[in-house]
Amino acid sequence: MKIVVLGAGVSGHTAVSYLRRNLSKEHDVVMVSPNSNYQWIPSNIWIGIGRMKPKQSIFPLAPLYKKKNIEYIQAKAVSFHPEGDLEIDKGYVKAEYVVGEKKGTSVKVGYDYLVNATGPKLNFEATEGLKPGTFGTTSVCTYDHAQHAWNDLKKLIERMKKGEHVKILIGTGHAKSTCQGAAFEYIMNVEQELHRYKVRDKATVTWISNEYEVGDFGMDGLTVKMGSKLMSSKDLIEMVFADRGIHIIKRAGVNKIEEGKAYYETLEGEHKIEEFDLAMLIPAFSGHGFTAFDKMGGDITEKLFKGFMIVDADYTPKPYEQWTVQDWPETYQNPSYKNIFAPGIAFAPPHEISRPRTSKNGTPIFPAPPRTGMPSGITAKLVADNIVEMIKKGNDNLHHLGSMGNMGAACIASTGFGMLDGRGVTITTNPIVPDYVKYPETGRINSKTIGDLGLAGHWVKLALHYAFIYKAKMKPFWWLIPE
Repeated sequence: MKIVVLGAGVSGHTAVSYLRRNLSKEHDVVMVSPNSNYQWIPSNIWIGIGRMKPKQSIFPLAPLYKKKNIEYIQAKAVSFHPEGDLEIDKGYVKAEYVVGEKKGTSVKVGYDYLVNATGPKLNFEATEGLKPGTFGTTSVCTYDHAQHAWNDLKKLIERMKKGEHVKILIGTGHAKSTCQGAAFEYIMNVEQELHRYKVRDKATVTWISNEYEVGDFGMDGLTVKMGSKLMSSKDLIEMVFADRGIHIIKRAGVNKIEEGKAYYETLEGEHKIEEFDLAMLIPAFSGHGFTAFDKMGGDITEKLFKGFMIVDADYTPKPYEQWTVQDWPETYQNPSYKNIFAPGIAFAPPHEISRPRTSKNGTPIFPAPPRTGMPSGITAKLVADNIVEMIKKGNDNLHHLGSMGNMGAACIASTGFGMLDGRGVTITTNPIVPDYVKYPETGRINSKTIGDLGLAGHWVKLALHYAFIYKAKMKPFWWLIPE
């Protein structure tokens, strides 16, 4: 059997690691990815403030895959052919090489099982002028973006040291952006670094977000147990921002960037401008625009993709009040082609989690569902486990299940780097998608949705950085480290 994995991010690398470990050498395991390096994305925040170098959170893929007997094709998938064609009588993916003498040429990669873990496209183009480096905006979505963010921040700090007052804007750069958590981490770390360089009084720091209330994070907010008390994530984040002197612009859909200016629309239908000297704005995420074809070359893209890949979710259009946790996938298997799976960020969510809201002008302004590392790793492992079982037992019944509607997750958001003065917000939530039928009060299990803020959170996040780099390198007993 030949199993092909697309994408060497958290989800794809996790899947290929477990597939290789649990299948004998008679089965081929193949990674197709345009990336030459693996990156531990959560640590991009620290690269973006100059506390880590990119080399501390990345490593080259080719030597590792060669050592572990994983075929590695450095190419970018462009189209899907699940039925093969008149020449190839099996499913294949068409990909284009991105390096070397073959750069720009295509290759057909056949498979018996396919794991699409291509993740999101960073859709900077959806917001005019948002592309990093165009009009003074930055990003922390990749390690090279984060390095550029630090370079820009460093220059700004030098200006502040000379007495100049500046404006820093951090948050979401599109009316439907997700990943508010990454932006929250970055604004907190930037604010602490300004204290470290003794220039905090020279900066106005502002949070801008498409959230209806801060702390929504694309999850309809949280009610967390802090010690013996229950506190909403809204109150928690507002308290933290007030303590740090961070200004808040919420319910805002950024739609255009010019040099030093962010144009945005509010839910009230007002069009406003926020000026900045430095901005880090998270873009919208989208699918990669793949196409799919049947054996005769007919377009069957709608069978595989709904922006992202279609899986075993309920995509029936219905009002927000009728959405349930049962709509969310459990196996991440495509219903039309049972040998294709899409874990992590590659699958199409059945619906938003936060309440959809539209401005008075008809513009949707609300967060898309969060797409985080822990569920990506969990879903990738269960997909790999199901494929292994299908191959070894010849049984298409999938026993490994994991819905975000009954899955818990832990998140540690860095709020400042430092072994003695670092901070982290630790939040566990269960389930990720709120279930207001089972838990009508908050949608989640109060005893398992808990929070903490302090130095211990920083230590844990730093420890996880090294643990997950170790795991990703497939060092001895790596599989004992949970997703």
